[in-house]
Amino acid sequence: MPPIPLGARPLDQERPAPDPSEPTDPPGVFGQFKATRDAVFALIRAHLELAKTEADEIKGEVGRASAMAGFILACLVLLVFLVGIGTILFTGELVFGSIGWGVLHGALTLIGISIAVGLALVYVHGLVWDAVIAALIGFVLAVVFALSLPHALWQAIGDAANLGDPAWRALATGMLVVGLIGAIVGLVLGIRVGGGGAIIGGLFGGLVVGALVGAFTAITFDPRAGAGVGVTIGLIAWSGLMGARVARQGIDTEALKARFWPQTTIDTTLETIEWAKAKNPRGSRS
Repeated sequence: MPPIPLGARPLDQERPAPDPSEPTDPPGVFGQFKATRDAVFALIRAHLELAKTEADEIKGEVGRASAMAGFILACLVLLVFLVGIGTILFTGELVFGSIGWGVLHGALTLIGISIAVGLALVYVHGLVWDAVIAALIGFVLAVVFALSLPHALWQAIGDAANLGDPAWRALATGMLVVGLIGAIVGLVLGIRVGGGGAIIGGLFGGLVVGALVGAFTAITFDPRAGAGVGVTIGLIAWSGLMGARVARQGIDTEALKARFWPQTTIDTTLETIEWAKAKNPRGSRS
């Protein structure tokens, strides 16, 4: 093996590791920029990952809170319906002796309220008076039927006229008297409409309706049931009075349109346009 020259090293000999204590050459400007950029991007990515993680957690909490809020709202809505319907049924049972009266009165009341709100929406006036008149009708008829006063009246008239069998005297008297009144009213309405068919139809129609009403009024009612009948008639009269008011007054479509159409803004805009045209007239064309 030939001798190794002084200062030379064999190829297979490993180069010793650099001493960390020894000073190294500082990186250049490009290297520093790259290192700074990488550090900034790494910091941004870390913040984005943290924000994404927190956003996912917040999203889960929001979903959980929304589900619970929806459940609470559903419970409150159910509570409102339960209390409202329960109160109507309880009132019918307590005051008039049957849940059925509560169902009937509740339905008629809701119908009346719906009609009143709808008519108020289109600015029909006088609805309060209809409600007051209907309440008075219901109160008076509730007292009348609770005391069975119509039956007593027909019975007294039948006894005075000695009309038929006493067992059905009140019924026959009521049908006869109210039937005749109905026939007269129907005849008058038929004459106002005009024509032979209208007169005959009004006469017989009024007779039949009057006889049915007379038979109904001849019934002897239990006091609570009679009061329920009177309230029912009052609620029906409420809707009927509002319908008659609309048929009599009509709906002012022009006033309704004026409330939902920005006519003032349109007129002002047109006036402004005309004013601008007057201030800046177009030059004459050559």
